[in-house]
Amino acid sequence: MSVHTKLYEGKAKILYTTDDPEILLTEFKDDATAFNAQKRGSIVDKGIINCSISSQIFQELEKNGIKNHYIDSPQPNQMRVKAVKILPLEVVVRNIAAGSLCQQTGLPLGTELKKPLVEFYYKNDSLGDPLLTSDRLYLLQLATPEQVDTITHLAKQVNEFLKDFFQRCDITLVDFKLEFGLDSQQQLLLADEISPDTCRLWDNFNSDPDSRVLDKDRFRRDLGNVENAYQEVLQRVLKVVDSTLK
Repeated sequence: MSVHTKLYEGKAKILYTTDDPEILLTEFKDDATAFNAQKRGSIVDKGIINCSISSQIFQELEKNGIKNHYIDSPQPNQMRVKAVKILPLEVVVRNIAAGSLCQQTGLPLGTELKKPLVEFYYKNDSLGDPLLTSDRLYLLQLATPEQVDTITHLAKQVNEFLKDFFQRCDITLVDFKLEFGLDSQQQLLLADEISPDTCRLWDNFNSDPDSRVLDKDRFRRDLGNVENAYQEVLQRVLKVVDSTLK
């Protein structure tokens, strides 16, 4: 019988060791946080929904040549992943102005960007995950210039795939956050999750600025119907994945 020891607990997931040091078990939680965990709550079945969405998308990315940490999903809210050392960087890719980009630049919400914007943030809760310049990133030795180049290239690749994938779900990909880690061979792998927790997703069937939101902004902004929005994303993702298998 496998023995799982808790390795780390974050805001959205718990990481456990397995009998194989190269493999970890991730358990997705129903807990919801926003504004650097200043706002806390719970979303019914969020763990199952986000695990399911992430599992499907990671498999689709792998088919498209983008290596990631996903192995399989032994339980609806669990994912077995390759053990990686996560780089302390949050990589944000933006296609449309929203959130902090609007607050910090004055760009109107919904402004389409001429080309995707790739930003690096310092993954450090106590500092509030600040936006990094290249020089600060290298000053803090958070990644090598080669790793930054590779991550930027991969982030753009993931963006192109996800934009198309979500478009087939009749969803607009506004922006999203990625994390990367190094495996035991020092290979850079896409990690963490891809879900309504980490992506801004707008329903193509709805033009109302509040009603169209299908992501964690519903929780952040007290828009209600959070569970329904997450469930809607899952159903559309499964429908598109099923259609590609036929």
